[in-house]
Amino acid sequence: MTKNILIVEDDNDINRLLCDIIRQSNHAPQSAYSGTEAVLYIEQRDWDLILLDLMLPGLTGEEILEKVAESSATPVIIISAKDGRQTKIDSLRSGADDFITKPFDVEEVAARIESVLRRYQRITARDSKVITHKDITVNTDFRTVEVRGRKLTLTAREYTILVLLMSQPGKVFSKANIFESVWNEPFHGDDNTVNVHMSNLRTKLSEADPDETYIDTVWGMGYRMKS
Repeated sequence: MTKNILIVEDDNDINRLLCDIIRQSNHAPQSAYSGTEAVLYIEQRDWDLILLDLMLPGLTGEEILEKVAESSATPVIIISAKDGRQTKIDSLRSGADDFITKPFDVEEVAARIESVLRRYQRITARDSKVITHKDITVNTDFRTVEVRGRKLTLTAREYTILVLLMSQPGKVFSKANIFESVWNEPFHGDDNTVNVHMSNLRTKLSEADPDETYIDTVWGMGYRMKS
């Protein structure tokens, strides 16, 4: 199935190359050359994937990533010449699904795009329905979350963690379970990434419904939906 992919890259040659990669994969690219232009496209429609440079005129890539994470569950791949370790960590913690360093290999970019698209397609196909737990309602067709009828805005990672926990409310998911299911990568013992996303998810649930605790911490084991 053809996917709509937004390319946010101010370099004409790189933007054109990314468009070619996407077309060759039978997807539909749309180019934006500044942060401001990107916001207009993001507000106009939903995207299946966003390829995002960090160094942009107007709004920076970091600001765009923050806006996307706050308002949708759209997956984002950062493609940037900023190759510092902390930049990569900050981007992933802020909601990016992958980070590709410039200069990049064309085949690797194509493979990573397909990997992220498959990951989100599997989640949608597996859970394509309305699921509920207490006063939480998730419509996985439209990727919406409501708590007591109030729409909740989650990042892509937060949304995926919530759907995972709600898929088996009585099951305790370890941090390794969560990381490997949500990030689709081997878990190497650094649980800070899971902790940050879980804390943000809990805060948003608490703000929507201060009188209820939805996620239990099972000390020494992991997390589960509270019965």
